[in-house]
Amino acid sequence: MKTIKFGVICPSEIAFRRFMPALKQINGAEYVGLAVNSISERYGNDLPSIEIQEKMLARNRGKAKNFVDSFGGKIFNSYEEITRSDEIDALYIPLPPALHYKWAKIALESNKHVLLEKPAAISLTEINSLVNIASSKNLALHENYMFIYHEQLNIIREIINSGKIGDIRLCVIKFGFPRRNPDDFRYNKTLGGGALNDVGGYTIKFAADILGDNAKILYAEMNYLDDFDVDIYGSGAMGNNSGSVVQIAFGMDNDYKCELEIWGSKGTLRTGRIITAPAGFIPEVIINNEIIKLPADDTFKKSIENFITCINNESERQANYLAITRQAELINEFRKKAAD
Repeated sequence: MKTIKFGVICPSEIAFRRFMPALKQINGAEYVGLAVNSISERYGNDLPSIEIQEKMLARNRGKAKNFVDSFGGKIFNSYEEITRSDEIDALYIPLPPALHYKWAKIALESNKHVLLEKPAAISLTEINSLVNIASSKNLALHENYMFIYHEQLNIIREIINSGKIGDIRLCVIKFGFPRRNPDDFRYNKTLGGGALNDVGGYTIKFAADILGDNAKILYAEMNYLDDFDVDIYGSGAMGNNSGSVVQIAFGMDNDYKCELEIWGSKGTLRTGRIITAPAGFIPEVIINNEIIKLPADDTFKKSIENFITCINNESERQANYLAITRQAELINEFRKKAAD
C-alpha cells in the first residue's frame, strides 16, 4: 500500500495537540510539512500597516517553528503553495469553517485528498460542490467528527440491545461549554461561527447515528445574545419513521456538559464525555446506580485511519460522500426550521 504524504494548512492548536500525535502513530502515513498563510491570503487587498504585517508573519513563523521543532517537516510559505505541491498527497485543513470551502476546493482541484475539521463547510451548496469535485476525481473527502469512532458507542448499543434498560422511551444529548475569548472564531459570523456550526453539529451527527438513515428534524430553536451576531445556544428534537425521538441541546455560553441520557422502560443509561473523550480517557456509563467502565480509545487516530481507508477504497469514499452530504442536509434543515 502506498504511503500517504500529509500536509497541514495552518499551525492550529488542534493540529498541534491532537492531529500530529495521532498521525505519527499511523503506518502508511508520512508527515511532510505545514503551511502558514501569506500576507495576501491573510488580508486580501485590505492591507494593514507594515508593522501589523510583520507582527502577523512573526507570530505565524513562531507557531510554525514550534511545529517543526516538535514534529519535523518543512514550512510552506503560503496555503496556495502547499495545496499545489507535488510533495503532498493529502491535506488536513483545521481552519475556521468559512475558509474550508475555498482551500478544500483548491486542494481537490490540485488532486489532493482532503481531511476537513468539522463542519466541512458552512452551507449545503458548498458541501455539494466539494463532494462533486472529489467524486469526479476519485479523491477522499473526510469530515472530522471523531467521536463517532469511539468504541464506547458500540458498547452502549450492545447494552441497549441486551434489554438491560428495556424499551427506549427517549434519548437526550447535551453538549456545551463556557464562553471562550471574544476573539475566538466561533463567535465570528464572517469566519463561520455560531453554536449550530460548532457544538450543534455534534449533537445532530450523534442523533442521526442513533436514529438511522431516515433521521429528520422535528423542531429547532437557535438562540442569540445581544453581544453577538451568531447563535450562541440552541435546542431541538430529531426523530425517525419508527417514532424514536432524540432531544438535543447545545451552546457556547453554557455550563459544561457533554452528556447522553437514554431513558428506558426498565432503567436509564447516563454517560459524560460521550463526544469529547480524549485518547487514554476511560469513560463510564451509569445505569441506575451501577457504574460500568468502558475502554479508552483514540478517536483522532481512528478518524485519520478511516480517511486513509477512503483514499484506498472506492466504496468507503462513496459512503463518506453520503455521510458528509447527509450531515449538511440535516444542519440545513435545522436552520430552516429554526427560522420558521
